[in-house]
Amino acid sequence: MAVHETLILHVQDDKFFVESRDPGTKEVLVIDRLSQEIILEENGTTIPAGASRKPVHGLMGIIKLLRGPYLVVITKKEKVGEINGQVVWKVAGTETIPYKKTDLHLNEEQKQDNKTYESMVQYAMECNTFYFSTTFDLTHSLQRLYNTSPEFLQMPLFERADQRYVWNGHMLRELIAQPELAKFILPVMVGFVSIRIGIVNRQRFDYVVISRRSCLRAGTRFYMRGLDEVGQAANFVETEQIVQYNGSRASFVQTRGSIPLFWSQRPNLKYKPVIQISESQNHLDAFKRHFDDQVVNYGNQVLINLIDHKGVEDRLEKMFAKTVYESANSMMRYESFDFHHECRKMRWDRLSILMDRLAKDQEHFAYFLMDANNELVTHQTGVFRTNCMDCLDRTNVVQSLLAGRALQDQLLKMGVLKPGERFDDAVNATFLSTFKNTWADNADACSRQYAGTGALKTDFTRTGKRTRFGLVRDGVNSLIRYYMNNFVDGYRQDAIDLLLGNYEIEEGEGVVRPSPLRKSRDAKFMLLPAIAMVAFSMLLISVLIPSAELHLQIAYILFWLAATGVCIVLMGVFGTEFVDQPKLSQAKIKSD
Repeated sequence: MAVHETLILHVQDDKFFVESRDPGTKEVLVIDRLSQEIILEENGTTIPAGASRKPVHGLMGIIKLLRGPYLVVITKKEKVGEINGQVVWKVAGTETIPYKKTDLHLNEEQKQDNKTYESMVQYAMECNTFYFSTTFDLTHSLQRLYNTSPEFLQMPLFERADQRYVWNGHMLRELIAQPELAKFILPVMVGFVSIRIGIVNRQRFDYVVISRRSCLRAGTRFYMRGLDEVGQAANFVETEQIVQYNGSRASFVQTRGSIPLFWSQRPNLKYKPVIQISESQNHLDAFKRHFDDQVVNYGNQVLINLIDHKGVEDRLEKMFAKTVYESANSMMRYESFDFHHECRKMRWDRLSILMDRLAKDQEHFAYFLMDANNELVTHQTGVFRTNCMDCLDRTNVVQSLLAGRALQDQLLKMGVLKPGERFDDAVNATFLSTFKNTWADNADACSRQYAGTGALKTDFTRTGKRTRFGLVRDGVNSLIRYYMNNFVDGYRQDAIDLLLGNYEIEEGEGVVRPSPLRKSRDAKFMLLPAIAMVAFSMLLISVLIPSAELHLQIAYILFWLAATGVCIVLMGVFGTEFVDQPKLSQAKIKSD
């Protein structure tokens, strides 16, 4: 069942009217701004003449803040392309409209807190990339859709969606409670969608890459690591590569996700915070829950672990390998590859070692292929689950190589390529550029959503070579990540938790119970940075302004240098108190 595509929002003092303008329908959704009642007028209703009106492209849902409920609507959209003739859209603008016309019922502190919550919602809307379709189920792969029943395909779009990838599920809960509102309930996904034209051997086809980011353990790089108690992994992303040619459709699915153990890595002003592996939680139990779910959804698993075999990452690698062995799961194989060691000194050609190890698995797993008559030709029996520390940079490089190998076989099977030909030959340079840039764009999108910057190592993905310019670019992105992870990510994590309903604002917050936004800081939070700045300023003055007596100038320089150094050392010792910590969902975050 499709969702209404053309909507007009009429705003009156006491009601919202969401009018469908799709051909053959007169449905109007009426939301009472005072009682908060939601009703459906199936045969239309009289809309007051004085109501303001604006076109909207869908309802993100309803979110409750201190001021009360807010209606969140999609005001702008951009066409990404079509999959099987059905349009996919990217959200380009949203608006958050309060039910209550004033905030006079709040005290001054609550008003300030509500503004902070409003800014969090706006930040979450602007800094995550949302996609939707009113007719096509973006949350399922082509193979899963093929394996469903006709009855499933007739279900409302939200009801049949994979809830792992529906990011506005919490905001839609009041609408979902009324099944008759199904045509107004629009599931929205976060991740990446690219739909581009490919031409190989003068044959034209659609090349599609979709990354579906899970909302079940979503968060930022250092505040969301590993597994939770029910086996959900942080930064879990399902990526599907689709080829559409002359009515035939092929699909190849891969997954990525945080190392499936109980571990954390909280920011503390250090470039690489200490990795903490829990000793009190049952790793094996949660590990089994995670992979039981993965096997049900995807079949056999090859676990590609790209982290270092020495230094801070080594303990995690050994723990991962040990847990795989103890799980004794015959549908799982562990493949560890020390990416940084094997590819040191820019020897990225050595990735062929890993690809050779995975060749038999990829041949066995195959891919999904359906011919022009909707008949199944082949199906995918397993996936590669790839991870590095962040499941971003090294992970995306390897996933793009596996995707390229699958694409080669798919184009041969579909007849775009002849035996002996390759899609990455020089004669196909234009499409090769499309392929590489699509995977680099995918890397950047996934990285921004988790780490706050574009991905590292994308020069290799885009060009097939590791370059010195790419190293410089990676250095700049690493510095930006350091700043984001230490001084912005607490706010980002709060914005995500508020959007997903991991934290729900209760009535009377700030009056009946303390506001979590107003947690006091220790005195050293202000004193140490201030003293360090004063000491450093005096150090510069002592160096730049000559003194009549050299020994006094040297004494001043040494004193202020020591004062600056002591402050910096103390800030390092108490590093966790200087970073931007999340405030809203501490219980959830501490489960790391």
